[in-house]
Amino acid sequence: MIEVNKLTMAYGNNPVLHDVNVHVNTKEVVVIIGPSGSGKSTLLRCLNGLEKPQSGDVRIDGQSLSNPTVPMPAIRANIGMVFQQFNLFPHMSVIDNIMLAQVQVRKQSKEAARAIALELLKKVGLTDKAEFRPFSLSGGQAQRVAIARALAMQPSIMLFDEPTSALDPEMVGEVLTVMKQLASEGMTMVVVTHEMGFAREIGDRVLFMEQGVVIEEGTPEQLFDNPMHDRTKSFLSKVL
Repeated sequence: MIEVNKLTMAYGNNPVLHDVNVHVNTKEVVVIIGPSGSGKSTLLRCLNGLEKPQSGDVRIDGQSLSNPTVPMPAIRANIGMVFQQFNLFPHMSVIDNIMLAQVQVRKQSKEAARAIALELLKKVGLTDKAEFRPFSLSGGQAQRVAIARALAMQPSIMLFDEPTSALDPEMVGEVLTVMKQLASEGMTMVVVTHEMGFAREIGDRVLFMEQGVVIEEGTPEQLFDNPMHDRTKSFLSKVL
């Protein structure tokens, strides 16, 4: 589903990614961990074309994002992304936030979009918040709405960029529960997170990044219980 080959990225003279190679299979959950500034979020943004690398290639379902003939809007419409911040439109109700892209991009009728939005609100446990404005929601509720909004586009891939990092500890669990449900349903997912227990529980593979390089990867059992690289061991000793 996702293939990254020799990806190199820099902001000016500041290198961020170095010759990164990653693959993600259909229905696989790949979790990326590592210290802040290691390039995890930049890699995620390269996967849906929000960042353009200096060299290397990203292929989504066989289509190269570096090919100028590839229809990027269609690619992006098939990739849901949930950021640290919720980015909900404050002047719109919860259900209108979820309906908007369906109507504008997918060209759904408002009736069909509303039916999908209500079903997704049920999925994330927020049916009773449909007509509320985002400012009246808790952080955990807002992030669940953001997930519902991404799912409304019926993506084949979901990208999560530290979706719980801006939440109070009490609200983290309700977001992770929704993500666990998606994983159990076979959604292809790439997740950047600092939640090690979550990474161990739902990840099919875990990647550890440091200074723009994938230092080590393996199953959760391999990486958490028997890391091979000294830097991975050092990092995990501080966060577990």
